Amino acid sequence: MIDDFAKDILHKRLRRDREALLWKLDGLSDYDARSPLTATGTNLLGLVKHVATVEARYFGEVFDRPSPEPLCRWQDSDGSDHWAAEDQSRDQIVAFYRRTWDHADATIDALALDAPGHVPWWSEPYPNTNLFAALVHVLGETVRHAGHADILRETVDGRTGVRAEHERPIDEMARAAHFAMLEQAARAAAPTRERPTSR
Repeated sequence: MIDDFAKDILHKRLRRDREALLWKLDGLSDYDARSPLTATGTNLLGLVKHVATVEARYFGEVFDRPSPEPLCRWQDSDGSDHWAAEDQSRDQIVAFYRRTWDHADATIDALALDAPGHVPWWSEPYPNTNLFAALVHVLGETVRHAGHADILRETVDGRTGVRAEHERPIDEMARAAHFAMLEQAARAAAPTRERPTSR
């Protein structure tokens, strides 16, 4: 009984956070969706592609239920799941993510939380796992990258929020005042030698 309840709660949260991650692409140009926004190249469409690949692997090969999506062998992974190539459209990557959801959801629905799995890319002695651990791991990955997407989207056009229904109009004056207050608090708390001369 408690296992069914726990699985249902985790699965609902995963579904919610998948949608939150995808929403961060809403209304963006193709350039803004795939443009590198950090020194390491993190970008919004790449986050979606990466999380789709994570789900495909953890709810596919880990439970001997290979994803119908073409994936390179995990041993051959070259980091290309973190960005969208020129010939990969946003629609293709979003569709890949949605198809991955269907396969992952089928795995989650079919297996008990204690169903055994094997993660060959986890080092010994930890590669043996179960659906509960995989579900928690993938949920953590999704939440982590949805948080990255929150920050990236804010840097692109200032839009914030967990989901569309929580979005509020941007009040530039209120944001500037809030930023100034935080900057003043940071400067006041820092020893004189650490304070930046300008920002």
